[in-house]
Amino acid sequence: MSAEDSETCTIRPVTPDDCSLIAELVHELADYERLADQAKATADDFRRHLFGERPSAEAAIVEVNAHPVGFALWFTTFSTFLGRAGLYLEDIYVRPPYRGRGIGKAMLAMLAQLAIDRGCGRLEWSVLNWNTPAIGFYEAMGARPVGEWTVYRLTGEPLRLLAEAGSLEPEARP
Repeated sequence: MSAEDSETCTIRPVTPDDCSLIAELVHELADYERLADQAKATADDFRRHLFGERPSAEAAIVEVNAHPVGFALWFTTFSTFLGRAGLYLEDIYVRPPYRGRGIGKAMLAMLAQLAIDRGCGRLEWSVLNWNTPAIGFYEAMGARPVGEWTVYRLTGEPLRLLAEAGSLEPEARP
């Protein structure tokens, strides 16, 4: 990572004390992505899902001179075709004044190493179609879009309605 003179960059796992910071950074990311109205996550949500009884994600904070400047949040997936786990990068964010210094690449390199260390078959993420700076950044590292797939999503009322319409009796569900 290239950094300004006398800057020290560190990437560290989040702690429960970082959950308010994660929520703040997520809201900054949502503003950047023009999705602020969708950012509902709170510090308590992150505390519960990163450190609760059954954690569903992991995260890291990146700091420059002990000042938080970004984060990455990911979770484990599984590929039935590969028969191996993978990592899915849900979000990566670097505050604007710190972009262009190699911080994002350092976080992706950390995740790539984590995937290799865990025997994962892939590291994946999504990017908004209009975010050409991010697309160029990812492609410069060798990442390629998976064009033959389209992401589908159920949320809110459609999610609830489908759950209610389930075909299995409650005692037969996993």
